[in-house]
Amino acid sequence: MLGRFVIAAPVAATLAVGAVPAVAQDAVELPRSMIWSAYDVGSGGYTEASAIANAVQGNFDTRVRVLPSGTSIGRLLPLREGKADYGFLSNELFFANEGMEEFAAPDWGPQEVRVILGRPASVGIIAAADVNAESVEDLRGKRVGFVKGNPALNIKTDAYLAFGGLTRDDVEQVWFGSYGALKDAIISNQLDAMGMVPTSSFAREIEASARGLTWLSFDPGNEQGWKNATDVISFAEPYKQTTGAGISEENPVWLLGYRYPMLATYSETDEDAVYNLVKAIDQSFDGFKDATADAKNWSVDHAILPPADAPFHEGAIRYAKEMGYWTEEAQAWQDERLAREDAVEAAWAEARAAHDGSDDDWSAFWNDWRAEHLTD
Repeated sequence: MLGRFVIAAPVAATLAVGAVPAVAQDAVELPRSMIWSAYDVGSGGYTEASAIANAVQGNFDTRVRVLPSGTSIGRLLPLREGKADYGFLSNELFFANEGMEEFAAPDWGPQEVRVILGRPASVGIIAAADVNAESVEDLRGKRVGFVKGNPALNIKTDAYLAFGGLTRDDVEQVWFGSYGALKDAIISNQLDAMGMVPTSSFAREIEASARGLTWLSFDPGNEQGWKNATDVISFAEPYKQTTGAGISEENPVWLLGYRYPMLATYSETDEDAVYNLVKAIDQSFDGFKDATADAKNWSVDHAILPPADAPFHEGAIRYAKEMGYWTEEAQAWQDERLAREDAVEAAWAEARAAHDGSDDDWSAFWNDWRAEHLTD
């Protein structure tokens, strides 16, 4: 199992972030311009990418253009094709590194993507209060929500269930066409439980409804539960959440910590370039830390450490070592994640050589091959 870390909650198709006069900073070299991909305009990921870009180019002689996209492929393809330098990404990094979901297509496969920085965040699973569930184990036989075409949400739901020793077969799977439909189904008593971000407006709506909500806790002391969960998603860690619907400093809850968004690139991106970008972001922190309620979690001493959805870039590790943040535990996680990447790439090559069908049936063949030849 990959190492576990415990933390506490610390407009058109393209946008060129407005430049402001640059000021001298300590020994940072940046290119004259950069392109970053990000989530759609209006999303938290886009807002934070724009705020960081604005702060960096306010301190240094560079200009950043942010490319918004509503799809995983749309955010990662510009990086692969060399049309963008970096991306503010989410679980597509995990799927790309593993060659899963959209990235199981023959023209994709496992990608050597690398995390530079990842903002700590948390997710969990709520049950309607009238279900009287106190733990994940209490969801056995209950109606649990999944969303068609949303593997990032569904795989985290699998991890929640695994923490309680459950699988999809132990619950009543209820599938919907959108995340918002899950929220409505909870309120209308068509669903008992769903994955949720604690600070989301959806959580507030459910809390205020007649059914109310209960957060199911992921106790950091439950070693077997955490092994089960991280066998599904290696990027999870215990996270003490102190804000959100039904959550406060006086009434905290332990949830699954992960990274969203993650500033990422490919492994071949120049180490010096990444090192200098991290340094520039660190020196610009005061300029964006209040951009959103969670932007302060981009503090480099937290954002530069694993776990994350893919290995960290050597340029980021170099900066972390220089600042004294990189630990033996972090390096052990990195080494294990790189070994996993090698195993996935080898399995992909073997599967491609063994496959004698058309590309139309490749994804199914690859999924079967993964199940037989790779252990999570």
